[in-house]
Amino acid sequence: MWTEKQRGIRVTQEELLCKNACGFYGNPAWQGFCSKCWRDGSRSASTPRQDPRPRNDEASPTFSKFEEKKNFEKSRRINTVRRLFWGSLSPPRPQESSESHAKMLQAYQSLEPGDFPGFLKILRSPPSQRLQSRCTAFLNTMKACHDLPVQKQSDHVQDFYQSFSEHFRSFPEAQVTEIMEHVEKLIMTRLHKWVFCHDSCDDEQKDLALQRRIRSLNWVTAQMLSVPFPSEKIPVTGDPFLSAITAIIEMDAKRAPQDKLACVSKCCQHIFEALAVSSSEPANADDFLSGLVYVVLKANPPRLHSNMQYMIRFGLPHSLMAGETGYYFTNLSCAVAFIEKLDGPALNLSPEDFESYMRGQRAPSVAAKRHQVARDTQRLLEELQGRHEKLHQGVDDLGMQLQNWVQDVHSQIDEATAQFTKAEEEITAQAEVGQLASVSDQGQHREGDNEENSASILCDPHASPED
Repeated sequence: MWTEKQRGIRVTQEELLCKNACGFYGNPAWQGFCSKCWRDGSRSASTPRQDPRPRNDEASPTFSKFEEKKNFEKSRRINTVRRLFWGSLSPPRPQESSESHAKMLQAYQSLEPGDFPGFLKILRSPPSQRLQSRCTAFLNTMKACHDLPVQKQSDHVQDFYQSFSEHFRSFPEAQVTEIMEHVEKLIMTRLHKWVFCHDSCDDEQKDLALQRRIRSLNWVTAQMLSVPFPSEKIPVTGDPFLSAITAIIEMDAKRAPQDKLACVSKCCQHIFEALAVSSSEPANADDFLSGLVYVVLKANPPRLHSNMQYMIRFGLPHSLMAGETGYYFTNLSCAVAFIEKLDGPALNLSPEDFESYMRGQRAPSVAAKRHQVARDTQRLLEELQGRHEKLHQGVDDLGMQLQNWVQDVHSQIDEATAQFTKAEEEITAQAEVGQLASVSDQGQHREGDNEENSASILCDPHASPED
C-alpha cells in the first residue's frame, strides 16, 4: 500500500461535519460531533440512572431517607449557586423600568462591531448595572469554585453565555454574536489564569507528549507531505509559510478564546496565500490541510493541546461549529490528529524507512536540503548573472545617452555663443555709426556758426570778434 503514491492528505467535507448530521462542523476532540451534540450527549450520559433492581420492603424506608437527604443537599447547593449568581434565592425580579431597559438595548444596538472599549463603557453605564452585576457575580463565583473539575467549569461558562444572550433575543443573530464575543472576551480574560491548563485534567502531559511527537518529526519535508509548492520557487532566504508559522505561535500569548481563534484564522489565511503563489489554480481542501500539517510541524506551537482544549471548553459554540473560523479550527484538529497517527504510508514511505527516520538512522533530508540549496543557489546565480548583464547593458545605454546629451549641450552652447558674438558685433557697428553721425552733425553746426560770425564782422567793422 505504501508504494502507491498519493498527493497530500485527503479529506472530504462530509468527514469534517458532525456525526449527527446537524450541519455543523465536528471535531476529533468531540469524537466527531459538534460542540452542541457532544455536550448534550455528555450531559445525558452523566445523568444518574434509576436502579432497576427490586428492593425489599425492609430496605425501602432507609433508602427513602437517603434519597430525601440527597435531594435536600442537591437543592441546597443549587440555591447556593443561584445566590452567588443572582444575589438572592430567587431569579432576578423585573423591577427595572421599561425606559431604562429600552435605553440599554438602544445603547447595545448602536455598538460598532469589534468595539470592545465601547462595550465596556456601555456595560458600566447605569442602565446596564444589572448585567454588570451578573458578570461580576459570575466571575467571583468561578474564582471561588476554581477547584471544580474543568468540565464542570466549562458547563458553567457555557450556561452563563446562554443565559446572558437571552437579554438580547430581540436583536438580529449577527448582532447577538458580536455582543457575546465581547462578553466572552471580558469573562475569559479574567478567568484565563484559573481555568487554562487546569490541574483537574491532563492537558500539561498531553502538551509535552504532542511537543515530543512533533519534535521527532522534524525531518518531514514539504515534499513528503505533497505540499503543492514548487521547490524551484521556494526562496533560499526564507520560508513562504513563515507568516503562518508566526501566527500560530502567537496563539499561546492570547487569553480570550476568540483571540486564540483569530490567530488560527490568520495562520490559515497565510497558508492559502502561500499556496496561491505556487500555482495559478486555487488551492483545494487537500492542499490546505497538507500545508497546515507542514506549518504545525515546523512551528511546534507551545501548549498546542491546552490552547485547543481551552477554545473548545470556554469559547462560544458558534465560533467552532460553523463559519470560516469553525472550518479553520476543524482542520487544525484534523492536522493534530494526523500528526499523532502519522506513519509511513501517509508519507509514501515503507514502515522500515519511517522507523529509520524516527530513530535518526537515516537523514536523507539533509542531502535533499543540500541538493535543494545547491539548485536554488545555481538558479539564484543565473538570475543574478542575467540581472548583471542587464545592468551593464543599461549602463552602456546610459553612457551613450549621456554622451549624446553632452554633445547636444555643447552644440547648443556654441550656437548660442556664435549668435551672441554676432549680435554683439552688430550692436558695436551700430554704435560706431551713431558716433560718426553725431560727430558730423557737430562739425556742420560749428561751420554754420563761423559763417554767421564772419558775416556779422563784415557788416560792422567796429565790432569785436568776441561780440
